Amino acid sequence: MNTFILIVFILGYAFIALESSIKINKAAIALFTGVLCWSIYILNALEPETIVHQLIEHIGDISQIIFFLFGAMTIVELIDSYHGFDVISKQIKTNNKKTLLFIISIITFFLSAVLDNLTTTIVMITLMRKLLENKNDKWMFAAMIVIAANSGGAWTPIGDVTTTMLWIGGQISTINIMHQIFLPSLISMIIPVLIVSTMIHGKFEKVSLSTSESNVTNTEKNIVFFLGIAALIFVPIFKTITHLPPFMGMLIGLSVLWMTTEYLHRKREYDKKITVSLALRRIDIPSILFFLGILIAVSSLEATGLLNSLANSLNETVGDLRLISIALGILSSIIDNVPLVAAAMGMYDLQAFPMDHYFWELIAYCAGTGGSILIIGSAAGVAAMALEKIDFFWYLKKISWLALIGYFAGAVLYIIMM
Repeated sequence: MNTFILIVFILGYAFIALESSIKINKAAIALFTGVLCWSIYILNALEPETIVHQLIEHIGDISQIIFFLFGAMTIVELIDSYHGFDVISKQIKTNNKKTLLFIISIITFFLSAVLDNLTTTIVMITLMRKLLENKNDKWMFAAMIVIAANSGGAWTPIGDVTTTMLWIGGQISTINIMHQIFLPSLISMIIPVLIVSTMIHGKFEKVSLSTSESNVTNTEKNIVFFLGIAALIFVPIFKTITHLPPFMGMLIGLSVLWMTTEYLHRKREYDKKITVSLALRRIDIPSILFFLGILIAVSSLEATGLLNSLANSLNETVGDLRLISIALGILSSIIDNVPLVAAAMGMYDLQAFPMDHYFWELIAYCAGTGGSILIIGSAAGVAAMALEKIDFFWYLKKISWLALIGYFAGAVLYIIMM
């Protein structure tokens, strides 16, 4: 049974990678793969009720990510509808591609540490669209945004879901993880950016800012922009205060922004209002369904124990904790890093490996940055792939080796610093 599930999973990923060739939307393939994996699992089970219970538990976890993504995309889309990102894009005076690359990458790196890598990727790609028109430029910058977002998210407890898991589980502490992982994370971002900066040349023409097409005032634009950004920044604060899942903070931020825009346009005719209702119609629903399908497919591997078996086999064959961490990071570019980290947390006891042990710190770094090696290896990468329609093989050819160099450079630096 497990062999069939693994074959279906691998074939599903292969067809997703070949989307541009087979001309079938990757969301449809991801959904089919996820449901088929669970169908094989339950049809070969002696107690189907147990499998259904497992699925419901996984759907609970998956729905948190989907609701979070849904809320984040709606807020960003609403800011964009009000031309809010013009507030930032107008401050970027350069028209030099290299300078812009460094600006975008550094902003992404630090913003991801404050927000999280998924939200930051959505925000920065939307901003990038306000500056660049050329498709190749947009893909290259989007790829660097993915790398910078994943690197930036790895060194704070709230920047990446796996680092958050380790933080909540008591494996790492806030100050220590920021102190120990900051430089390796920065190196994993800087090296690819430096290499890419030698490949891009010339200047770019900014996308024309067509604010005249809308009846939005500058005051309304600023209110929506700053309130929207505040709503995104509020998410980790809300989680720290209430201990509720992040998607709850995202939803309350969305609701406040929704009420504000309704109030701003309360006296306007219906067809001239720009509210959340308009933003909802502009959201890329196939992208959300793609996320859903991928997460359902990966959860089947976790439910069947395939991921635990993989982690155990690594422990038995490799042995060295540093090599195991690096291997798990590379695997996270193929398989979701959440179940991999969860498996590692279950395998290694806190009594043997107490809080802030180097193993947990290296796991946080590797799981956070390793997903950049493939475009489908992280939530940030999947979001970029969906938003900019980035081709899997283009990323594999142009970006993967850069991400891999940065990944190993950061890991080696951490090991030297131990």
